[in-house]
Amino acid sequence: MKIYDDKHIKNVVFVGAHDSGKTTLSETMLFEAGLINRRGAVETKNTISDFHEVEQERGNSVFATPLHTEWRNYKINIIDTPGLDDFIGEIISSIRVADTIVTVLNAQYGVEIGTEIIWNYVDRYSKPTLFVINQIDHINANFDESFKSITSLVGKNAVKIQYPIKIDGAQCIVDVLKMKVYKFKPTGGKPEKLPIPDDQMELANKLHNELIEKAAENDDELLELFFEKGTLNEDEMRKGIKAGMLKQELFPVFCVSALNDMGTGRLMGFIDNVAPAAADLNIEQTLEGKDIIGKKEAPTSLFVFKTLNEPNLGQITYFKVVSGEIKVNDKMVNSRNGETEAINQLFIMDGKKREPVSKLTAGDIGATLKLKYTETNDTLHEVGKSITIRPIKYPEPRIRRSIVAENKKDEEKLNEALKKIHNQDPTVTIHYAKESKQLILGCQGELHLAIVNWQLENEYGIKVRFEKPKITYRETIKRSSTSSYKHKKQSGGAGQFAQVHMKIEPWEEGMPDPEGFNIRGKEEVDLPWGGKLVFYNCIVGGVIDLRYLPSVMKGILEVMESGPLTDSYIRDVRVMVYDGKMHSVDSNDISFKIAGAHAFKEAFLNANPKLLEPAQELTVKVPEEMVGNVMTDLQSRRSIIQSVESNGHYQILKCIAPAAELFGYSTSLRSLTQGRASFSSKFSAYQPVPSNVQQQLVNH
Repeated sequence: MKIYDDKHIKNVVFVGAHDSGKTTLSETMLFEAGLINRRGAVETKNTISDFHEVEQERGNSVFATPLHTEWRNYKINIIDTPGLDDFIGEIISSIRVADTIVTVLNAQYGVEIGTEIIWNYVDRYSKPTLFVINQIDHINANFDESFKSITSLVGKNAVKIQYPIKIDGAQCIVDVLKMKVYKFKPTGGKPEKLPIPDDQMELANKLHNELIEKAAENDDELLELFFEKGTLNEDEMRKGIKAGMLKQELFPVFCVSALNDMGTGRLMGFIDNVAPAAADLNIEQTLEGKDIIGKKEAPTSLFVFKTLNEPNLGQITYFKVVSGEIKVNDKMVNSRNGETEAINQLFIMDGKKREPVSKLTAGDIGATLKLKYTETNDTLHEVGKSITIRPIKYPEPRIRRSIVAENKKDEEKLNEALKKIHNQDPTVTIHYAKESKQLILGCQGELHLAIVNWQLENEYGIKVRFEKPKITYRETIKRSSTSSYKHKKQSGGAGQFAQVHMKIEPWEEGMPDPEGFNIRGKEEVDLPWGGKLVFYNCIVGGVIDLRYLPSVMKGILEVMESGPLTDSYIRDVRVMVYDGKMHSVDSNDISFKIAGAHAFKEAFLNANPKLLEPAQELTVKVPEEMVGNVMTDLQSRRSIIQSVESNGHYQILKCIAPAAELFGYSTSLRSLTQGRASFSSKFSAYQPVPSNVQQQLVNH
């Protein structure tokens, strides 16, 4: 296979809502370029892109799939992504390594909620973007309304390159960059090129001039040229369009029928000639603060944006060559763990088809097999260099479930399988909750959860069940309390004796030391479960030997691991041990540990003990007309709404919500808003449980 340089490699990612036609468009582009002889279809489950068994079973993309095509001396790497935000990890990873984003819209619906959710991530990465309005030949297609929805999303910077018309019943596309009409046969394919009809000339000229002005605005030389001669030629327009795309100040809009192969060749020509390549983008910096020079002469670095575990094949590692050149048998170092990996094979991937190559150069996308120490989001770099490419920051899980193997013998196997799934998709999170003794699985939504379940059952042979996670409460106190406890035990031989007097108080960050005590020592313990124990030695006159105080504190810490209200961890308490007694023969460490534990428990129960619950910081993006219902639902979940901000046709609600009330929220929100709202959440803090709820929990 021909090796392309960084200026002749274009990496594009297809993003868009479910059923916008991304997979069909990628299939048609491969067909148009002659790389496949027959186009597959999603309905017949034989596309190059959706090759995975679960995708064919469900009839939609689940994984991002790298493909490639060659068109007029350029190599175009295409990544076809899922259209559902449950699989946002696959979409984000693909956006990260793309040079240009191709946002595909269904001409019947324009910008949908799925498009808007994905756009938030496109916008965050500030990548050059073009829009493709697909299915223009559908009976319900509405190009003008679809274009209006794009302008609502990106503003006046959306510019028509094309628009569809019918001539004598035939589907045509007017191209205002080339000022030609492309007329297609019902079967599509290579179009007939025609002059623009008289009845379209006024509109075409108007759009052509708008495009010239937009192109000129983005380049000072072109602007001077435009003022000088009042127009730009096609090459000058291309230069200005590319400059505008790189600044995210120009978003070209195309139209196609991917299903009937209309307009795809012209789209590929634009990607070749105009869409930015890796070499055109801003220079990236490593985590070490050095520039990454995206040239083949630079030190080699690879960014792993995807891994896939294939039965009978093992792990496939997909990467972008960010700099340098990678060859078969090269040794590369993983910057995360320092392990050396041998690149024994190199491939160009088209779905499940692997085409071996001897080397890949900067800007290209490829894959290798059976790396031992490498996961998604890792950097591999040349031996002797220090390069860490900025990793992707994945969103927090939106739903969490306790996961249990139905057969106890599968527990170890389940842990290993979940590690592999996480390595493949970092938006799947796993942790063992020590308090609740549950294995907690985090996902992006119910469909995401269903795919994990499918993988476990079909790829790893493990049947599991999902349960509601237990809420991990905390206990603390609201006022001060004093207590004393005498531990005395005599049973022949050596006895046990210890007496401890203490005062306990609520602890807060920055509070002054307690008054009225002769403080001889202070120890702050950062508790593993959060919060603090602050322990003061206030013993006067040696009534308790200093060597016994660590045992007193050990007894207190044992009680704090299982509070008296609900067996939850205790946090944020300070203890002043100010008096006591000991015996010259019978006192020992165990006696003071027991006395300390009992004294603390007694004082805790008399200090107005309070239950704390974990709260989440919740951000909900909801259409304006649906805000009322969403707010009512949030308030029924004991949420405190902190702010409401406008964002176009949407409102952003920010609130603090108890974790106990958010089980099933993803499904409820989707139902309330017909899937048009989205949300994210992260841990906020522990907050007091209302008295009535505390009473129910304590009595439970």
